[in-house]
Order: sequence, then structure tokens, then C-alpha cells
Amino acid sequence: MAETLANIGFSTLLFDFAGCGESEGNWFDLTLTGQISDLKSVIEWCKSKGFEDIFLTGRSFGGSTALSCASDNNNIKAVCTWAAVAKPAELFNSLLNENLDGPGEDKIEIIDETGAAYLLKKNFFYDLENHDILDHAARITPRKLLIIHGTDDKTVPVKQARDIYEAANEPRQLFIVEGADHRFSNHIKPVWDHFFKWLVDI
Repeated sequence: MAETLANIGFSTLLFDFAGCGESEGNWFDLTLTGQISDLKSVIEWCKSKGFEDIFLTGRSFGGSTALSCASDNNNIKAVCTWAAVAKPAELFNSLLNENLDGPGEDKIEIIDETGAAYLLKKNFFYDLENHDILDHAARITPRKLLIIHGTDDKTVPVKQARDIYEAANEPRQLFIVEGADHRFSNHIKPVWDHFFKWLVDI
């Protein structure tokens, strides 16, 4: 996607949050607050390199991070989310495989929709209570917001996209992709086409 964006005149910076992918840090220290801080650092770096118009796009929890970061950052010109989590505390608590407030280790297990297990610190869940994604979405205005979501998303229900749309103010746009899953596995082309057109029209 970054290569295609370059061909239509947009520079793209891809990065891993701390503790993820090839970045330094520990996965177990993951929090939304930490990801917002990482993204702010990325934005500051882009500004230092002379980039004026900065657009944020993120999928799933990355979309929630983009909304949270952009809500009080006037350096951001527009935001696009893909399958973003509107209510992360509610969603992640539903994945818990044990009682968050129970005794035991600081690390706690969650089970995703595929049955895969992940360990996170309890602080990850407590930190989510400090963030209201819908309030962040409401404060994107007057910048543009595009919300993309699939009807067959089993990880983040499509209702969460509608919740973000209802909370947001104009200019806003909701693009629901019929039959698309959480990763838009078989629906990349319509998502790209819509996203690229939206960018060019800003």
C-alpha cells in the first residue's frame, strides 16, 4: 500500500510500536497510553523532516491509537481508521481467560477469536479505563475522519464503527465493506480504492 501511495504522491512512514515487531521494548509493557506516546514521537519526527500535511491511518487497536493521538494534535490533517476498536476496555475484558482482579501473576491471559492466547500485564487493562475513544473521535473535527469496517469482522463488531461515526462530528465518512473480516483479507482492493480517493479529495 505504501508503494501505491508513493505513486500517487503520498510519502508513507510505517513503524512498529514499542515492544512490537522489530521495535525495541517489551511486549508485556504494552498500553494504549504508551502507543499514543510512540505515535506522538513519530509525528514530531515527521515534522522535524519538513512534512507539513500529516494523515494518520491505523487498523484495529492502531486505529484507536490514531483517534486518541489526533484528538488534541493540530498537526494532524485527517484520520482514517480500519476496523478500529471504539470501546477497548469492553472488548479486551471480554477476551479475558481469567479474573482480572483475582490473585496471581501480574500477567494475564486473553484468548482471541481464533483461539490464540496472549499474555498482557494487568496494567494494560487498567490503562484502557483512562481513554474514551468516542470522545476522542468527537474532537477530530474540523479535520476529516474516514471510518472503514467490515460486516464480517468477528474481532471488532461492525457496531463499533457505527459508534465511532455517531460520536464524531462533520466532516466524517463511514465506509462499510460487505463481507469483509477484521483484516479485510479478500476485500483489499475496494478498501484501497476508497481510501486513496478520500486522500486525494482532501
